[in-house]
Amino acid sequence: MSNNRRAARVASLIRREISQMLMSGIKDDRIGGGMVSVTDVEVAGDLQHVKVFVSIYGDEAARQSAMEGLESATGFVRHEIGKRVRLRRTPTVLFLEDKGIERGSGVLSLINKLAIEREEKGENDKPFGDLGDEQGKAVNAEEVSAEE
Repeated sequence: MSNNRRAARVASLIRREISQMLMSGIKDDRIGGGMVSVTDVEVAGDLQHVKVFVSIYGDEAARQSAMEGLESATGFVRHEIGKRVRLRRTPTVLFLEDKGIERGSGVLSLINKLAIEREEKGENDKPFGDLGDEQGKAVNAEEVSAEE
């Protein structure tokens, strides 16, 4: 249990340090082409391996270029983590692209498209179906059965 807390604390420290490195420490132009942010850091239980999930804003070419830049800067990042975070052994670093934000925006666009199609068809949009009152607010099922 305490090992999990330690891994979480180390992950938090590494996330902060890598975020600072992305802003000012890494001078690779490929990384600056797409806006890169650290979304999550996973640390193995033995603190020897670190997965850094990054979100890259831009087109596919900028994403590919930024990932190549991050992969080439892995040695520098590992060296800097070794200097900034006090650990017995410096963990190996692996950068992975986090596509969760893209998936979320895709889902939102589908929901918006559905809402537009419903408005065009003139369908009544009651979010709670038969369980709602006239204004579309949720009604407790016990209250409905008591009224009947």
